[in-house]
Parts: sequence; C-alpha cells; structure tokens
Amino acid sequence: MKVEGLLFAAGFIFFTLSAAVYWVFSGEPAGTAALAFTAALALLVAIYLLFTTHRIDVRPEDRLDAEIYEGAGDLGFFSPHSWWPLSVAGFAAVAFLGIVFGWWLFIIGAIGGGLSVIGLVFEYHRGDPAI
Repeated sequence: MKVEGLLFAAGFIFFTLSAAVYWVFSGEPAGTAALAFTAALALLVAIYLLFTTHRIDVRPEDRLDAEIYEGAGDLGFFSPHSWWPLSVAGFAAVAFLGIVFGWWLFIIGAIGGGLSVIGLVFEYHRGDPAI
C-alpha cells in the first residue's frame, strides 16, 4: 500500500499546484475550488493508505525482492450471482431522472435505491441464495 499512498500523495501535490496555477491565470473560483477539493480528497486517501501501510504486514507488491508466486491466491470474495447491483443501478438512474422530471420520481428512486443498497450489503447475512 506504500506505492498507492505515494501515488495519491503525488496527486495531491499535482492538484494543489494545478489549483494555484489555475487561480493565477484564470481567476475563476469554481474551477479553483474543484481542483482544491480534488487535492484535498487525494490527500485524504494518501494519508489513509500511508497510515494503513504501517499497520499491516508488508505485501509482496511493496518489496523489491518479492517473487511472483508470493502474490498468488485469492484476492477477495466477489459475488458470482447477485442481482442487487442491477437493482442499485436501476434505482440510481430513476433517482437521477427524478431530478430532471420531478421530485416525486427522485423520492421513489432514493427509497428504492436505499432498499437495494441494504439488500446488496446484507445479501450473505441471511443464508444461501436460492438459485
């Protein structure tokens, strides 16, 4: 995670310098604020990753003498047959269209999206899915 943290730290430096140069040459506050917030978010992620680096064991990706076989194995659990992401995306589309066409549609999309996110998060906490 050290490399990832350093990449985000470099992003923070880049976006900070970009915001300063943008402010000097354009004087426009909206773009400067957007670049400043991007820099702040990059700093937030960089700090998290660099602090987490010290709390976990050294990964093979962070060592120069690591072999390829050391990185083999499972990388995590990914749900092979979940329909919840489709539901979340559908209700998100309804909510975004609700901003354009009417707040009543946004409310339907927000409520359905919230229930879909709950279903996605707790999918494997209620037993095996029926296939």
